[in-house]
Amino acid sequence: MRNLPLLSITILLLFSIQIGAQKTVKKDNFNVIKEEEGDLNHDKKNDRIVVELDITDETRPMRLRIYLSEPKSKDLRLAVSSTKLIESQYPTYKKGEHSDGTIPDFFVEDGNLQMLTDIRGFKSSYTFRFKNNNFELIHISRVIWDGKNKTSETEIDLLKGTKLTFDQELGSDDILNKKQTKLKINPLRKIQDLSFSDLEKY
Repeated sequence: MRNLPLLSITILLLFSIQIGAQKTVKKDNFNVIKEEEGDLNHDKKNDRIVVELDITDETRPMRLRIYLSEPKSKDLRLAVSSTKLIESQYPTYKKGEHSDGTIPDFFVEDGNLQMLTDIRGFKSSYTFRFKNNNFELIHISRVIWDGKNKTSETEIDLLKGTKLTFDQELGSDDILNKKQTKLKINPLRKIQDLSFSDLEKY
């Protein structure tokens, strides 16, 4: 009988610890809004790209997730999960107003991951290659229309370290104001380390 109080205290402590642990588990409220498949890790099996939205958060954050196929398995493993790459629909700095961008599109082309964005009239394409278990940003294409008859375009090759800019009249193949500059070649940025604001700086 003397051990009963000690046993009761031990049970209460364990119960309290369990309740505390349960309170720290955050519920995942992200729902799939876009989905794409294609072979990204070059094993001739489909991988999965998913864009998700949290409708319970007033800023409406979005999350990119990439699932890759596994050798000798039908299961996919989560390789990338990022809430930084895509801007929230109602970012805090906009004070309740919608962001200036549309939800990006993702697809697979020539074994690379392509991300297409449209922000404030800038239409951009970002190319990521899968290498050493990472998705590295290797190329950026960007075009903006002046609202009349001219587009201004930018091509950035991060492997070669070059940036090409030029203008073009609508309906014409002529290249105007062509300019190529060299860029300092830095280590290629990984998709999980990039934010939407990082992409706009290129």
